Amino acid sequence: MSIPSIPSEEALRNLVQGPGDVEWRYEMRRECQEILPGLLLGPFQASKSQEVLRSLGITHIVCIRDAKEAFSVKPRFPGQFQYLTLDVEDNEEQNLIRLFPQANAFIQQALSQGGRVLVHCNGGISLSPAFVVMFVMQHCQLSWEDALHLVQNRRYCISPNGGFLTQIKEYESIYKANAAIARYPTAQMQRVVSRRKRDNDDDEAG
Repeated sequence: MSIPSIPSEEALRNLVQGPGDVEWRYEMRRECQEILPGLLLGPFQASKSQEVLRSLGITHIVCIRDAKEAFSVKPRFPGQFQYLTLDVEDNEEQNLIRLFPQANAFIQQALSQGGRVLVHCNGGISLSPAFVVMFVMQHCQLSWEDALHLVQNRRYCISPNGGFLTQIKEYESIYKANAAIARYPTAQMQRVVSRRKRDNDDDEAG
């Protein structure tokens, strides 16, 4: 599955703002919400009922947990759904950018197969939303602010901690650089080759 390129500023605004008719209620923090088609975000609570997961059409689950929660926050139905489990420290020093590619590849593959993915941590407030914001940013080619607002406008209670927010901001320049290289790999390689040739010529001339 791929999100189509955004045709206009108005369409981008609509995508980021999301459905305007949702009235957020406190108890909704215990449920999961659909962030993009096929991508849902929520707390561990949302992953505990096989009946609910089936009703939502979930096929894949990303379980993100602090290592000390491993005894309680864990895959509940390993035979029924495909899981990716990531042990992550829920503190501001934790490097999310290093762990994100694994989650990104799992989500991308699931969506490309027509699956539906639930991403959760314990509370669905800080840890799993940080991963989902990075995914949305890269997948929809958005700025970090727009990606954060897009997720927040669908799950109002998210609040990534300060360290995660800093990494979300950093990830914008990383994904844009990677996208630029992917678009122009031949041109990049030719520049490197010609630069090396110039350097060699200069060495020989010297």
